[in-house]
Amino acid sequence: MKIFLILGIINGFLAVALGAFGAHGLEGKLSEKSLAIWEKAVHYQMFHTTALLVTGLLLAKIQQTSAVWAGWMFFVGILLFSGSLYLYSTTGTKLLAMITPFGGVAFLVGWVLLGYAVVKHL
Repeated sequence: MKIFLILGIINGFLAVALGAFGAHGLEGKLSEKSLAIWEKAVHYQMFHTTALLVTGLLLAKIQQTSAVWAGWMFFVGILLFSGSLYLYSTTGTKLLAMITPFGGVAFLVGWVLLGYAVVKHL
């Protein structure tokens, strides 16, 4: 599905840009702990950007509803997990950190759905 390829490309660009911004623009402005949280957000965004791209390519070969849902779960996970960590690391608002696990669950659901789609197709 083209949407997941486009979302993957956009998120890949953003992950690189946000990683560079964290390394160069936030150094000295945030604590080491906050920078580590920022870096974790970047890493998870990039990992799941790859998952979005793989899902988009897989959907060109197989038309599985579970793969479509997997792609959406990866995208929602990026928004909730990485997004909340970016905001938490820069604002220190603990309420934002409470959103992060929902993003993690979305990632897990995405992986299960993607695995199901692959197994079902085999």
